[in-house]
Amino acid sequence: MDPIDIIILTSEEGEGTQPGQPEGGQDGRSGQPEAPQNEPQTPEEPDLKYRNGREVAKGGVLGFFIGLAVIVPGVSGSTVAIIFRLYDKLLYALGNIVRRFKKCAAFLLPIAVGLVIGFVLGFLAIQQLIDLSPFAVIGLFAGLMLGAFPAVFDEIRTEKRTPPRIGLFLLGLAVPIAIALFSVFASGGTHSLEGLNAGHYILFLVLGYLIAVTQVVPGLSATAILMAFGYFTSVMDSVSISYWRQNPAVFGVYACLAVGFVLGLVTFSKLLTKIFSKHRAGAFFAIVGLSLGSIVTMFFNPDVYAVYLGWTAELNVLDLVLGIVLFAAGIVVAYLFVRYERRKKGTPPVLKK
Repeated sequence: MDPIDIIILTSEEGEGTQPGQPEGGQDGRSGQPEAPQNEPQTPEEPDLKYRNGREVAKGGVLGFFIGLAVIVPGVSGSTVAIIFRLYDKLLYALGNIVRRFKKCAAFLLPIAVGLVIGFVLGFLAIQQLIDLSPFAVIGLFAGLMLGAFPAVFDEIRTEKRTPPRIGLFLLGLAVPIAIALFSVFASGGTHSLEGLNAGHYILFLVLGYLIAVTQVVPGLSATAILMAFGYFTSVMDSVSISYWRQNPAVFGVYACLAVGFVLGLVTFSKLLTKIFSKHRAGAFFAIVGLSLGSIVTMFFNPDVYAVYLGWTAELNVLDLVLGIVLFAAGIVVAYLFVRYERRKKGTPPVLKK
């Protein structure tokens, strides 16, 4: 075979060329030379096209779990993105929505539709079920998150366990637990959305930004953030026509949350993309810790803590048994799905150091 043909075949297989060789395609997805180890690598532009209806459906399911994450403590849409191998694409699309609007918007559209459906279903159905049988519902979602955890751990399975990386893991583990402890014991209860001043609206901008961060960082919970600041119950209770008529100023709260949320999605996604391009392995050690910590906190947050207090007076055996059964079922279902994705797409590649 001619040497030139060998170079072309190597480029088509996605291998990096040696320093000094000409670059491959200009679309940024193949044939790029491997950056020298002493220089930071620039993130490649991922292929954001959906190739078939199945991939579109995956985007919708991802958005569905992102929508649920606002309602159900501990649920992480980003973990689902990792299972589907859509996490890097999601970060890129969110961080470059302005610069590559048409391409990124086409990728995000099914996710946005799923998000709306997940949020509405979570608000109308899941939240009502939590009120009726909180431990059972939390047990199901905790099982799903625990069963999906191996997909997140795959990202660091072959990485060296150095002291700095172990420290990042422990830090990630501690953050959701600390937030849960604060939300239970030090949040100061539920705050009203009435009689607000300018400082409150600035706070809601910040809260919107933090909620956006929880959607792109696996292991962080939007519900836990709102509970920690004492606004989860008041925001959920405000979504009614009667409340809007009595307190139309609440739309200012919604607007601040929305603006902060959009700013957070765009800016923090771009920041994470840059971090992963330089320190991907270390970042995922922290993410693995965050994911594991969030599973722990699903069984310790203000909603579930109130259940435990109620059990001190009278144990609800049905809720307890049903929660344990659903927890086990969630683990099995999620883990079988993770194994299916592994077989279909192969073992995740070794991350670059």
